[in-house]
Amino acid sequence: MLFLFYLYCWSLIGVFGADTNEIQSVSVMEGDSVSLNSDFAEMFNGDITWTFGAEKSLIVKIKIKKQIFSTFDGPDGRFRDRLKLDNQTGSLTITDSRTEHTGVYQLQMLAAKRLSKTFNVSVYARLPVPVINRDCSSSSSSSSSYCTLLCSVVDVGHVTLSWYKGNSLLSSISVSDHSISLSLPLEVEYQDKNRYSCVINNPISNQTTHLDITQVCHTCSGMAVLMF
Repeated sequence: MLFLFYLYCWSLIGVFGADTNEIQSVSVMEGDSVSLNSDFAEMFNGDITWTFGAEKSLIVKIKIKKQIFSTFDGPDGRFRDRLKLDNQTGSLTITDSRTEHTGVYQLQMLAAKRLSKTFNVSVYARLPVPVINRDCSSSSSSSSSYCTLLCSVVDVGHVTLSWYKGNSLLSSISVSDHSISLSLPLEVEYQDKNRYSCVINNPISNQTTHLDITQVCHTCSGMAVLMF
């Protein structure tokens, strides 16, 4: 019996002795819900906090013994009416997410040991459809054989804009800033029969516009042709 008692004590040390910290990455599109799971089947008799950002702003506080479950809007109110708390497990859901909810979230439980989980959350804006226009300011616009095109998007961030010939990448440009405009040129022959497309993408989504050379290169009116 004494031996079994020692084994039991060592098992408690293994479960409740040292601090643990897990890091997970979560990526969603703007407007989707962000689910941050505690992975606790049920909460122990301790206190739980959720914090956000480098400043560790308190957004959730749970006192298990007193059955107190509190959510906070954050210092700038960005979490107002968006936090949904699972009172059984301590898991957190952010509804109707925005890019401003991108950041580091940390869950801490203070019990016999400190349990900690960190989530790196990325919320990406929904992507616009690229617009293809003829670039009439280019010197090649006066050529009888070539046509210079611009693929453009506005108000984007953390994206890559690319030209493809069939499935082959021709050129691309990437930005990490927020809310900027991008344009990427392409020069083609009027008689080119290859299939070209302009693609904008971020890590979790993309939008594509296919080029119709005969229509876009026909005039310098700036008309864009979108073929999905």
